[in-house]
Amino acid sequence: MKQSTENPTLSIIAPIYNEYDNLPELYRRVRQTMESTGETWELVLIDDGSSDGSTERIRALARQDARVRPVIFARNFGHQLAVTAGLDYSHGQAVVIIDADLQDPPELIPEMMAKWREGYEVVYAVRTEREGETWFKKTTAAWFYRIIYRITDVDIPRDSGDFRLLDRRVVDVLKTMRERHRFLRGMSVWVGFRQIGLPYKRAARFAGETKYPLRKMLRFASDAITGFSYFPLQLATYIGFLSAGLSTIAIPVVIILRLAGSQAFFGQATTLIAVLFLGGVQLISLGILGEYIGRLYDEAKGRPLYVTRETPDDFRSQTTEDNSQSLSQ
Repeated sequence: MKQSTENPTLSIIAPIYNEYDNLPELYRRVRQTMESTGETWELVLIDDGSSDGSTERIRALARQDARVRPVIFARNFGHQLAVTAGLDYSHGQAVVIIDADLQDPPELIPEMMAKWREGYEVVYAVRTEREGETWFKKTTAAWFYRIIYRITDVDIPRDSGDFRLLDRRVVDVLKTMRERHRFLRGMSVWVGFRQIGLPYKRAARFAGETKYPLRKMLRFASDAITGFSYFPLQLATYIGFLSAGLSTIAIPVVIILRLAGSQAFFGQATTLIAVLFLGGVQLISLGILGEYIGRLYDEAKGRPLYVTRETPDDFRSQTTEDNSQSLSQ
């Protein structure tokens, strides 16, 4: 067994949710890349409630190499909270966030470290190409990044994901930010520090299926927008003013046409259309308010962001105990 390092230069954290077939290749490529740099490192694997055997494969890798540190969740808490746990349990002077599906190449890490050595505290990867993705996914992703760029309060770089290197100072700040509905790529921009983009070609998944169907993508977009922008609330206000302005213009027009004997506005159809329109505006506005209030309610409950079944220290203690029992027999 290779020996772990208490304070490695780099921590690589990867959230795992049913990535059984990807784990051996992820470990192999990370190890090969990092050993070529000569730097000390650790690989923090966060099992986000997997049900396909990924948990045992993570434990097997950790028994094989002490630089692999397992964090096992009690259930599925979601990608962003899994990354948060990785940040909490990382020890490196810098931290790289990477997906386990190998769409983000570990071979880019030395280039990220080179930028970090130059003094940049956040090095984010920018996708120039996206292999293995549908036209719909590429189009909606392009729309999302451009919309979020225009309406949020922070300058989130276009076509950048969670694949990035963070200096320890940035990680320490992020660890103090404990909001539940997290958009980490926005949070890492919000904290400031020196940042630079690094272009790369995103590959197709090595194995398995995407863990971000349309429903989760919409939820993620909602977290991003509500976490960094008041624009939806402002939009409800704008629509209200627009409706009120149209009504103010329409009232004298209708009165004049009625006095002139026009038949255009007689009957209930016009009234029903107006009521339905205003009712729709009100319900949309209430929905937007409810979205923000629901987030306040979640924060007020004060529950932990995630619950772990097993931490790296638990795993090492159990491994040591098992080894001691084996020697005594």
